[in-house]
Amino acid sequence: MGEENYYLELCERPVHFEKANPVNCVFFDEANKQVFAVRSGGATGVVVKGPDDRNPISFRMEDKGEVKCIKFSLENKILAVQRTSKTVDFSNFIPDSSQLEYTQECKTKNANILGFCWTSSTEIVFITDQGIEFYQVLPEKRSLKLLKSQNINVNWYMYCPESAVILLSTTVLGNVLQPFYFRAGTMSKLPKFEIELPAAPKSTKLNLSERDIAMATIYGQLYVLFLRHHSRTSNSTGAEVVLYHLPREGACKKLHILKLNRTGKFALNVVDNLVVVHHQDTETSVIFDIKLRGEFDGTVTLHHPVLPARSIQPYQIPAAGPAPVTSQSPVPCKLYSSSWIVFQPDIIISASQGYLWNLQVKLQPIVNLLPDKGRLMDFLLQRRDCKMVILSVCAQMLTESDRATLPVIATVFDKLNQEYKKYLDAEQSYTMAMEAGQSRSSPLLRRPVRTQAVVDQSDMYTHVLSAFTEKKETPHKFVVAVLMEYIRSLNQFQITVQHYLHELVIKTLVQHNLFYTLHQFLQYHVLSDSKPLACLLLSLESFYPPAHQLSLDMLKRLSTANDEIVEVLLSKHQVLAALRFIRGIGGHDNISARKFLDAAKQTEDHMLFYTIFRFFEQRNQRLRGNPGFTPGEHCEEHVAFFKQVFGDQALMRPATF
Repeated sequence: MGEENYYLELCERPVHFEKANPVNCVFFDEANKQVFAVRSGGATGVVVKGPDDRNPISFRMEDKGEVKCIKFSLENKILAVQRTSKTVDFSNFIPDSSQLEYTQECKTKNANILGFCWTSSTEIVFITDQGIEFYQVLPEKRSLKLLKSQNINVNWYMYCPESAVILLSTTVLGNVLQPFYFRAGTMSKLPKFEIELPAAPKSTKLNLSERDIAMATIYGQLYVLFLRHHSRTSNSTGAEVVLYHLPREGACKKLHILKLNRTGKFALNVVDNLVVVHHQDTETSVIFDIKLRGEFDGTVTLHHPVLPARSIQPYQIPAAGPAPVTSQSPVPCKLYSSSWIVFQPDIIISASQGYLWNLQVKLQPIVNLLPDKGRLMDFLLQRRDCKMVILSVCAQMLTESDRATLPVIATVFDKLNQEYKKYLDAEQSYTMAMEAGQSRSSPLLRRPVRTQAVVDQSDMYTHVLSAFTEKKETPHKFVVAVLMEYIRSLNQFQITVQHYLHELVIKTLVQHNLFYTLHQFLQYHVLSDSKPLACLLLSLESFYPPAHQLSLDMLKRLSTANDEIVEVLLSKHQVLAALRFIRGIGGHDNISARKFLDAAKQTEDHMLFYTIFRFFEQRNQRLRGNPGFTPGEHCEEHVAFFKQVFGDQALMRPATF
């Protein structure tokens, strides 16, 4: 299978750590995304590696028994280690502070600590089988202060560091989940909710396993994902993933069901707001996008995989050791290995091989796997690095071999411009709020982020349309239709069309002698008026004489442009036309004679020069009773030129009464 068929891949630069063995224990901290390799209880060294820091942290600690859990606080300030079911030990990693360990025992009598989570650089939560204890760590005093605690029977717990929510499994069956939210020294209890088990359980033992639950942020919202191995409805075969939306306020609601249509061992990741479900038996994965339209049954939306199941792209493990020594070739990595452990959102760890990868989505292969262009656009517009892929899809659908129909092209343009308009509106609201001075009164006012989904006119022009219009083999009617479709879409979303798009249309029409169409487009204002467009039309006069008048009409409609019209006409040596225009609007008494005489002289048409010179003589006579030019008009050289060509006697004499 070629590389173009895999839409999931492991990152190129994984975190490499010493593989797990009887002497070396490996731990993963989901909050800091760090792997801890603890050799012989820490006595012979602890190495901590994260995906971002290329410099691992190394230290030793006394072997005081088997390490059950080890994690740094945020910013790596304080290390917490759990070795017994009653206590957690702490050591400061702050410069100039005491290195001595200090210990905290859980407050509840007879309780066993299941684990702990750091919620900030100095706040920690102990989860016991009898409740939850929230502490502030005081490193300088080498002690902890209990901020809040809550008694509740706990089977197991789960932490989502992105949203600072801890989920506790309670009750005998374990399917009542109690969330807690942590922020700046406070602990809030959110409404508890029940996970619907596949069928009424026959026994009263723990039924909901931690393995089948995940927590992740998807499109900015926190969800609890439940892997239900058997559907509740008897007619449906295969497992499904049920998504419960967990809001900050209000009750948790079941919103989405992802149909897997297969059974077996599964694992979940979330990458770029997509839910990825790995299936170990077939060694393939599928992706779901809850923003794409699914089947809504009144309460929940059913979703099917966006694409056919595919394996993660085959991966080569680089041979270890210095480059000159490693002549052996890289080893293929065993994908979907039973030793793989997945963590949210996008982490896969192979403890036996000593690697931590981030899972990534490849967008380019998806283009050929999703034939419905409208759905493809809906999908791509939600992805993080989508712009160049979207532009390549637009270019591809206009090519000879993959040409889409006009209705499909229109749909794609509309989807792009809807996003573009949303951004423009947000930008405008922000600007108006700033001008109104609301930034001081409303600290939440933020400049809208321009994501890669914003494909503007210059992107389309540069990467798609200008190259498309230059292709000789494309029928010109199709070219014009596509350009007009894009302009129609922009107009529909009330986006001001940039003049370079209109110019592209005009150039295409002129190239194929479609002057009648051009005339109609201008007459019915299909192409919006603009000064650059009017100038372009003036330059077309030699091919198409009516363009001159069309251009003047356009400039007149722009009303502010009288001076500019004169400048444009003079620059095109249209001196008489400029004079007629200025007379038509009654401005001929105030214009500079010198400017017109300069332009007339440049044409090297003596009769034209004579006509213009005579016009200004008559104006002088009418305004001042004398045809001569005043020194302030700086026309001496033109008077001399007139005399040289036509003789003194041709000058007008002052009228005598």
